[in-house]
Amino acid sequence: MTVNSLNQARPTQPLRGHVDVLIVGAGISGLGMGHYLAAGQPGKTFAIVDSREAIGGTWDLFRYPGIRSDSDLHTFGYEFKPWTSDNAIADAQEILDYLHEVVDEDDLARRIYLQHKVIRADFSSETAQWTVTLDRAGEQFEVTCDWLFGATGYYDYAGGHRPDFEGEEDFSGVIVHPQSWPEDLDYQGKKVVVIGSGATAVTLIPAMADDVEHITMLQRSPSYVMPQPRKDPIANGLRKLLPAKAAYAVTRRFNIGKGRFIYNLCQRHPKLARRIIHTVNVKALPEGFDVDTHFKPTYNPWDQRLCAVPDADLFRSIKRGKASVVTDRIARFTKDGILLESGKTLEADIIVTATGLKLLPLGGIQVTVDGEVKDPSKSLVYKSFMISDIPNLAFAFGYTNSSWTLKVGLVCEHLCRLLGYMDRHGYSTVVPVVDNPMIETRPMLDFAAGYVQRAVDLFPQQGATGPWTVEMDYWADHARLRKGRVDDPALRFGTTVAVEAVSGQSRA
Repeated sequence: MTVNSLNQARPTQPLRGHVDVLIVGAGISGLGMGHYLAAGQPGKTFAIVDSREAIGGTWDLFRYPGIRSDSDLHTFGYEFKPWTSDNAIADAQEILDYLHEVVDEDDLARRIYLQHKVIRADFSSETAQWTVTLDRAGEQFEVTCDWLFGATGYYDYAGGHRPDFEGEEDFSGVIVHPQSWPEDLDYQGKKVVVIGSGATAVTLIPAMADDVEHITMLQRSPSYVMPQPRKDPIANGLRKLLPAKAAYAVTRRFNIGKGRFIYNLCQRHPKLARRIIHTVNVKALPEGFDVDTHFKPTYNPWDQRLCAVPDADLFRSIKRGKASVVTDRIARFTKDGILLESGKTLEADIIVTATGLKLLPLGGIQVTVDGEVKDPSKSLVYKSFMISDIPNLAFAFGYTNSSWTLKVGLVCEHLCRLLGYMDRHGYSTVVPVVDNPMIETRPMLDFAAGYVQRAVDLFPQQGATGPWTVEMDYWADHARLRKGRVDDPALRFGTTVAVEAVSGQSRA
């Protein structure tokens, strides 16, 4: 399905009436939930709403040069739909094409309502329903649903993290953040400085290097950067020998295991992992390059996410002399560039502030239960997909140490099982309840990255034991979510005779 055919097939009128499940977000998580509902709960009505003008979430929002996945698509893709491109590390357009295929195959277009922003949601225990306020083109209106599913991702779509730099007003060139990349930005033959050392910076630099006069990655401190083949020889070989689904299943399982092995190696044997990464970097960079200054972080591998560079493209740009790395602190911006604390000046026509994201739980939706505003940060997260004391609300939140979608699939499948269980037993509500008020807690996002630490207090907490822990291990979640029971002792099921509602959605 193309963008044009999607726009022709999706509804043109605002969403009205009632649906069994309202999915907020038409990115990889929301479309995945749509598939699982259509396949696993065909009697349920549902709609997918998104505030943006297109599906795809992250992959449509970010338009900077080279935007690509930092996980292989055999694990970042859906379990139910094989990834058949030769590229395991895929650019945004390939991923969007894949998502459009999912929309087509699951007949989701008729359920997708774009430019529908969710403002707030209020749950009524009396009716066992959510009343959801949406905004479309300045008009606010309400719909009702039995379940609300947050597929909003975890960052703020309104804008990225953008620190203020002294002297910005003096700079005569262009300052741009990757999350707000101008379509008409001309960087041909220009001097470019990219502030940052994370996944965005290491993507931008090789993508722009051939077109600019020179591009510099300016970092306050280094990140771990590892080359990774853009094409997976094992996956592509298996597709020649096996049917697509079988080849994909084998590749997916192998890559899950490989990713887990690398993560555990880094956590359990950090000195060995450091040596391996250092050796790889030395071989990939020019002879005499100061690897210890520019690519040797102070923290251990996988205390923060590793930056993957497909086919060593960043290092190749440095070798060709088109890109360089400077590790220093900014004193101030000047008319012609950036003055560093060392006294050195970096000349620039364009400065790219790849300084990170702003995180935002549940897309900033205000949630109330019986008129009481709920603060997610005061609650505990249940099995990584529900929040204590909030009924009939679920959300998708992927892994920080492996492919996001691995967890999303397990969560969506588990929720569909939970919906089926409630239907069989006549339940209309379910809410996670913490029985132990003395339970030890810690942040839900137990990750050292700066963008996480800036917003960690906004998110729910996790507990130390039981269903209140947040697992960052696919196989632990596989046992808990796919194989585990849905009638957990921490859940309180209830029955309420809901008011009769007229559905505006046709059943699948």
